[in-house]
Amino acid sequence: MMDNEIIIKIEGLRKHFPMGAGKFTALNGIDLTFGKGEFAGIIGPSGSGKTTLLNIIGTLDAPSEGSAIILGQSVGSLSPLASATLRKSKLGFIFQTYNLFPVYTVFENVEFPLLLQGVETSRRKQMVLDALEWVGLTDKIKSKPAQLSGGESQRVAIARAMVKRPAIVLADEPTANLDAANSHHILQTMEKLNRELNTTFIFATHDDKVIGYIRRKIYLLDGKVAKDEIINKN
Repeated sequence: MMDNEIIIKIEGLRKHFPMGAGKFTALNGIDLTFGKGEFAGIIGPSGSGKTTLLNIIGTLDAPSEGSAIILGQSVGSLSPLASATLRKSKLGFIFQTYNLFPVYTVFENVEFPLLLQGVETSRRKQMVLDALEWVGLTDKIKSKPAQLSGGESQRVAIARAMVKRPAIVLADEPTANLDAANSHHILQTMEKLNRELNTTFIFATHDDKVIGYIRRKIYLLDGKVAKDEIINKN
């Protein structure tokens, strides 16, 4: 871990989903901690439970059993409003499908989380320009998503996730729709933001390109941690 500050603590985590007359266990006894500034990946095939785990860390879902403490708050006991507030202020999300608003410009897409937070106008503008500079897209602020390439769209999504300076960014297969060159560019951008801003990044992936960048590999198999290894990178 980058330092001693634990910001995610998961103990005895189980997640069941109803299935016919019975239930399907997606996560089966997960114990994990993450420190501030980690660049970690939850790795596994489809159905291994990695997206479910990411959703619980992101307060989009709650444990069936056990606990998940995110930035000092227990996911299972948060009200919907408290969950939304935590996501709005402290968590950033990057998805494989970008999820940009087609009618908004690049600037307006990145600005959107700040509008939700009620950040005042002049500060908002500077924060958006800073975020677009981090991802190298200041020349596209007036473009609409339809005018962007896949790589550019994902860079907008990263800027939108980072604009509020979140403590944690959760990235679910962020390179799934990108070619190799764009994938490496996106990953290098995220690595740079991780090092410069000490933001914790957690990926859910089975993409070898992503796995090549991460500094901690957590392998899930059938809802359990099969292996958890730290990769020493200078």
